[in-house]
Amino acid sequence: MGESLTHPEPQPTAHIAVDHYSAVHLAAETARSVAERCRLPGALPDRAAVIASELASNLANHATNGALFIQPLPLGGGMEIFAADHGPGIGELQQCLADGYTTSDTLGAGLGAVKRIATTLTIRTEPGAGTLVCARLTAPDETASADAEVGAICVPADEEQTSGDACAIVDHGPARTAVVVDGLGHGPQAAEAAQVALRSFHRAPDSPLPELLTAFHRALRRTRGAAVGLLRLHPGRAEYCGIGNVRVVTMTPLDLSHRLSGQPGIAGLNMTPPRVRAFPVPAGGTVLLHSDGIDHRWAQAPSPFVHRLPPPLLVASLAHSHRLPRDDATVLAARPRQRPS
Repeated sequence: MGESLTHPEPQPTAHIAVDHYSAVHLAAETARSVAERCRLPGALPDRAAVIASELASNLANHATNGALFIQPLPLGGGMEIFAADHGPGIGELQQCLADGYTTSDTLGAGLGAVKRIATTLTIRTEPGAGTLVCARLTAPDETASADAEVGAICVPADEEQTSGDACAIVDHGPARTAVVVDGLGHGPQAAEAAQVALRSFHRAPDSPLPELLTAFHRALRRTRGAAVGLLRLHPGRAEYCGIGNVRVVTMTPLDLSHRLSGQPGIAGLNMTPPRVRAFPVPAGGTVLLHSDGIDHRWAQAPSPFVHRLPPPLLVASLAHSHRLPRDDATVLAARPRQRPS
């Protein structure tokens, strides 16, 4: 079985558009709630609220088309808060990260406070294109969880409370196995199909991929069915096995390759014998899985800035800039494990 001690709760990512300062309070309360759901101890839920408040304030004061994404860490052990915008970028990033530096009245002291409170803080900014931030927060004895080179965001369609998409990722030995599920349509019945598939995945995530996909097919027979993409990462290589329109792409700082999608069919309704496709993963390469709620045209000509993003910020960039609002959207990105634990 997988080694992950806690699986992220199967709830969609909290997505908060920040186009006015009134969103700051909602961001803070959402972060506090997610931290409590992750069972972060002591004052950490309050610190999560401060991080979200600071990031939302920055978006309200300085950015264009800003949003926060708040959720448990994909591999468990804590939570993360993303900020994404299409603003002017940060010209003096190191100055902004100095503790006490702020350009407006906020609850804390700007990005310096976020850096001091968060377990890890990752920022990439591009003049004229915008800024991406990922602040991760863990309990003191789970700080290694914040370093995982994994990102995943799952957002329901606009006007929907539940997502017909779902995703999960588990580490086992030197391997890392991920799944993205896209229940047919959207709404509660699609969400039911997605959650049935996730429960099937967590029963034996280290099984051979064709066995996992066959188990999904059996489990989903009483649902409306789903598209499923399974990815297994080993040091230097990957395997993909899927059915339906869940795409996989490999990215490096200079290249984009292995544009694959699942074989025809629908898990739970009709499926031909599963087959596995293997491909190399170069050093520093990231493999992405995404549902069709992410516009596939993002991969036609991503900018050098996007090519260089680490997995957590890559999923934030795609979810923020290429999500199709009328469909559930999921994107997951990961690199192979560097060291077996």
